[in-house]
Amino acid sequence: MIYTVECSFADPRSEAEWNDFYSLDKLPALVSVSGFHTSQRFKALREGCPVYLAMHSVDGLDVLTSEEYRQKGGGNFARWQPHITDWHRNLYAGLDRASSIGPDEILAMSEKGPESLIRLGLAFNELHAVALEKFPEYRWLAKLKRSQTFEALPTDIHLYEPMTAQLVNSKDTVSRKPRQASDA
Repeated sequence: MIYTVECSFADPRSEAEWNDFYSLDKLPALVSVSGFHTSQRFKALREGCPVYLAMHSVDGLDVLTSEEYRQKGGGNFARWQPHITDWHRNLYAGLDRASSIGPDEILAMSEKGPESLIRLGLAFNELHAVALEKFPEYRWLAKLKRSQTFEALPTDIHLYEPMTAQLVNSKDTVSRKPRQASDA
């Protein structure tokens, strides 16, 4: 499942410090929670949506209501809360793991339907909201190469550049020892 957190930030004087806190402290804390698998943070390239998007791969809603989540990742926003605006949280089914968006890529997201992505010839994933705000009910995600021209893209597609690399829970990166063929 995909857990999204979106917001804007209304205090330009402390925005850089808040971004450092979120990217360097909060994201690593979240991805260390059992049931979190990946976390990545983005910034919108156009108006019409919240400025910041965090996208996490999680096992389900239980993860977000767990004591471990409350201790490690939930909250910790008291200092920043007065400046956080347009805040939304959703849990989406339709994709087990979020794709990593590299520095040469852009995340494209539509809430209106997949038609614009189809016309552009983009492969996409459909997400369906199952918990928390449940709005927008559906989202369609695609990757673009950063070299593509953004001005020509329909305005119903929100564009996000990665602010961080995708973080992966250390339990998910542990490589398994290859199986040895038994000598018979």
